[in-house]
Amino acid sequence: MWFLTVFPVLLLAIHLPNIKSEWHGDAGPWVIATEGEVWPRPARNWTFDEFYLLRYSNFQILYDGYCDITLRAIHRYTHIIFAHTRSARKVNKNKPKKNFSNDPAFKGFIKTLNIEGPTSDCKDLLPTLYADEHYVLNINRTGDEATLSSETTWGILRGLETFSQLLTPSGSGAYLKIRRQVIIDGPRLPHRGLLLDTSRHYLPLADIRLTLDAMSYNKLNVLHWHIVDDNSFPYQSETYPNLSKEGAYHSSMVYSIANINDIIQYARLRGIWVIPEFDTPGHTRSWGNAYPELLTTCYNSTGQPNGRLGPIDPTKDSVYSFISTLFTEVVQVFPGSYLHLGGDEVPFSCWASNPDIIKYMDSQKLGRNFAKLEEQYIHKVLDIVSALNTTAIVWQEVFDNGVSLPNSTIVHVWTGSWKTELSKITAAGHPVLLSACWYLDHTAEGGDWKKFYVCDPMDFPGFNTSRLMLGGEACMWGEFVDKNNIHPRIWPRASAAAERLWSEFADDLDTAARRLEEHACRMNRRGIPAQPPNGSGFCVV
Repeated sequence: MWFLTVFPVLLLAIHLPNIKSEWHGDAGPWVIATEGEVWPRPARNWTFDEFYLLRYSNFQILYDGYCDITLRAIHRYTHIIFAHTRSARKVNKNKPKKNFSNDPAFKGFIKTLNIEGPTSDCKDLLPTLYADEHYVLNINRTGDEATLSSETTWGILRGLETFSQLLTPSGSGAYLKIRRQVIIDGPRLPHRGLLLDTSRHYLPLADIRLTLDAMSYNKLNVLHWHIVDDNSFPYQSETYPNLSKEGAYHSSMVYSIANINDIIQYARLRGIWVIPEFDTPGHTRSWGNAYPELLTTCYNSTGQPNGRLGPIDPTKDSVYSFISTLFTEVVQVFPGSYLHLGGDEVPFSCWASNPDIIKYMDSQKLGRNFAKLEEQYIHKVLDIVSALNTTAIVWQEVFDNGVSLPNSTIVHVWTGSWKTELSKITAAGHPVLLSACWYLDHTAEGGDWKKFYVCDPMDFPGFNTSRLMLGGEACMWGEFVDKNNIHPRIWPRASAAAERLWSEFADDLDTAARRLEEHACRMNRRGIPAQPPNGSGFCVV
């Protein structure tokens, strides 16, 4: 971590209107949005009462370098600032122009944002778990310029997002207003993710890209792609093309390796890395459409096959050869050296019904302990992944069932008493991810973001083992969402988790509500159909 020397300044209190009474009997919005407040909240922020104006036609972002990530980001944020300018013009329509020169707090025009950061070519640079995202943003250091400084490309991306969020309508024409301030910022936790499920409902590439855009606006840095499951297998393997040919919903609903590379590169330009999940031995029914021999034949009470296929059959050597070949391809397609192996919700009943599996368990002296059979399977798959120089992530059931795991295995907590789970897992020496309190498919009436916001990922016994708390993910499981409703279901509810993962200190709920009201409108202006977070109100887009 690094920072520039900043002279002590006086932090001035900013008056924010109160939220209206719970009966909402007054005219106007229920929650008054803030103006120019950053989401997620910066680590340190010194704000003055002076302000500057920005005229789009007389503003530029300067960068003396060749990194494609930074250059493309400058292009994107230039367009975002233009969109903010159009919105300001609409907000200020029919209002008389102000004479800012009479305002003693007006300090002139911001004409440039100077970027001080890595300048070399970065065509092979990919985001990683411990990538440094710290930055310093100074408005205004000298004259008519602002400065964004970071030692890394990723810090520059986060700082550009913050700068864009500071701009608000000035109250006059298309001018934008920005307060004088200094921000020193960086993330609380390194893994800040969102899970997308493309098995229950296929998501077009355009919607995955739009999700990545929104993730960057919330400083999330991991897309957990739950790409296949029981219902469909849209991953188009070059090694086993029949998996998607027989397992996808439709031939148009597949992700080719070229499609996936497009998503990975799109994510890279936004400082986001993509972790795939191929959940086994459960959640694999779609695999059996093309390769039924991989799965367990289930039997009825009379000892006859009942026509159903269960989890992967862990007793067959051919299964591990298949998985080894498939995962060898997967880790080449998805760079980043992490693979989520799932391991959750394995239905032991089908294994228990199969006479060949019972015979195998007797030969291994496993009795009827199917958790031990699962352990054998997981160990063999972990060996496969380890041989590919890849770190495994598993859902918590693998740990809860007593499977002996290498210390490097990351355990992902999604259910039960999550504080107890985190304590047990970190005490055992495993890195952890938290999702249990950020399940976006668990909806409640109205804007239910508050239940996500009050979840503190560091609030568990033994939290001082913080080196093992990597972060967490908001999860958008796909049973009841598709391209038609997924974006308002995610945003701004996932923004609550994003702030708890980025920011060390949380706001009180009233203050957070005002800031989220502004942020949801900000996302709307950028083409993200985020739902209203707080009830009746409006956005000028």
